[in-house]
Amino acid sequence: MRRRLRELSDPDEPSLLLRGRVPLASLIQALAVAEHLSFYRAANALGVSQSSVSARIKALEEDLGILLFERNTRGVRLTEAGRLFVERVSAGVEHLDHAVKSAGMAALGECGRLRIGVYGLIPHSFLANLIGRYRDDYPGIDLEIAEGTAREAITQLRAGHLDIAFVVGTPDLPDCRSRRVWTEPLVVALSDRHPLAGQEHVTWADLAGETFLVRPGGPGPQVHDHILLRLAGRWPAPTILRIGVERASLLSMVGQGFGVTLLGSASSLSPVADVRFLPIADEPEPVVFSAVWSPFNQSAALRNLLDLADEMRR
Repeated sequence: MRRRLRELSDPDEPSLLLRGRVPLASLIQALAVAEHLSFYRAANALGVSQSSVSARIKALEEDLGILLFERNTRGVRLTEAGRLFVERVSAGVEHLDHAVKSAGMAALGECGRLRIGVYGLIPHSFLANLIGRYRDDYPGIDLEIAEGTAREAITQLRAGHLDIAFVVGTPDLPDCRSRRVWTEPLVVALSDRHPLAGQEHVTWADLAGETFLVRPGGPGPQVHDHILLRLAGRWPAPTILRIGVERASLLSMVGQGFGVTLLGSASSLSPVADVRFLPIADEPEPVVFSAVWSPFNQSAALRNLLDLADEMRR
């Protein structure tokens, strides 16, 4: 018996369960007998015959080489070895049940992790509301938010470090999928001491000759090209400065009078000291924001986020 117990506990020896010699049903029936201390009541609880339970328990004891139950005319009782065995099996079955439930929830996108790349998270914006709704609807999902430029987000996406990225524009990437998610009117941010700050709106003609501050990353390249397109042939010509700072620092520079910048209208939802946000009256195109993700990512959590974005956009 001692040699048999050593074999069962040998870490280098594959378990009987792994070798297929102990069916899970036998373990479940052993737990039922241990709970009811009766083959008859255990069989009734499981909806099987008493003879089936007796045969399985006997086969289990033979496979293990251990007597789990002492039988007598009044029923059965656990041996000391049986008591220890049942304790361990009960914990293992609970872990297995938890694993099965967790896997099912993950398959439905109700638990797990979702890693999101953003250019910025402005309070009350579409993106902030989307993430807020998603957290409410799927509290079992751990959200990881990474802020950076579109180029950085796509690199992280390709490396498998992000599940989805929200970027400005409509990127055409052969190895990624993308979808337009929302749009925002274009606004100009300028110092509240700027000569145009008192107006309700501006036109592109008003902005001719201005110094535009543009970030190299994020929407910077698109903004640069958009300025050149809208002010082509106008005089005086605009000056475009590439400023390698984050959004908050860029707006601080605008407030100090270094120049003006272009943003989506969601930026005006979060007031910035010394900065005015004015709509551009003759700008025909809104700013487009897209979601980008890998075609190989089959995460249900990702699918649920995209579905929620579609629902909120409607």
